[in-house]
Amino acid sequence: MNGYVGLFLSAFLAATILPFSSEAVMAGLLAFESYDPWTLWAVASVGNTLGALVNWALGRYCLHWQDRKWFPVKPKQLVKAHDWFGRYGSWTLLLAWVPIVGDPLTFAAGILRVNVWLFLSLVASGKAARYAVVLLVAQGML
Repeated sequence: MNGYVGLFLSAFLAATILPFSSEAVMAGLLAFESYDPWTLWAVASVGNTLGALVNWALGRYCLHWQDRKWFPVKPKQLVKAHDWFGRYGSWTLLLAWVPIVGDPLTFAAGILRVNVWLFLSLVASGKAARYAVVLLVAQGML
């Protein structure tokens, strides 16, 4: 049971701005035959999606402080993110699993007030697909 909790936490933290690697944890747990591969997939997918939801919420509610000097996103960057989402649409959230760009995507989605249910369905789909590939590669099936 502790392995599942550890995987959930690592997947959750990996989706935030903190540098974690949930894929390594998942692969390590797969090496032990006492862990069900598809339960690991589900736990990692849910944890990573909920971590991305934290980014969305931070983006959604941080605009209250956008007039402060310390606010990390400049007005020009907000316009750029808005234009980018306008051009490519919310479908880009399927790429929320991509390292480096995924976290800013989920944060920008919150700032731009992307509907939370649309956000969750797209982000969860992309992240679940990524963990399925990790699972299959770790088991030598791909």
